[in-house]
Amino acid sequence: MRIALNNPEIPQNTGGVLRLCACFGVPLDIIEPCGFQMTDAKLKRAGMDYIAKAHMTVHKDWDAFRAARAGRLVLATTKASVPIYDFAFQTGDILIFGSESSGAPDYVHAAADARIRIPMRPNIRSFNLAVSAGIILSEALRQTGGLPSSDDGV
Repeated sequence: MRIALNNPEIPQNTGGVLRLCACFGVPLDIIEPCGFQMTDAKLKRAGMDYIAKAHMTVHKDWDAFRAARAGRLVLATTKASVPIYDFAFQTGDILIFGSESSGAPDYVHAAADARIRIPMRPNIRSFNLAVSAGIILSEALRQTGGLPSSDDGV
């Protein structure tokens, strides 16, 4: 299981996802361009000391990411019809998230093997990127037996 952020724009969200990945032991792929520098203080503040415990790879663009990563691409999008609780995750999945302001571009939608959404109340646009990643990753790890044991945390 991996998380990939395609063109993230907000360093605090990326830092929060870095922290999420460190806590669950899941690698993170960042696909540039980003809306910030990877050295941004806001990224470091949100990720805190967890950044050092996360396994992160930065790819210069979509093509570099696709050349480096094989696996089923599972796109999180509000445009999907399949709720995450009705989807069968697999251990090798790459959970991909688009940018905060515009979501995933058409070429990411075209490359995705599956599209999923988080069920929510009507007339609500979306969750925050880091919150969405946490909800989806938790469900994917629960389904695949990848959650840390209850003795490991809170």
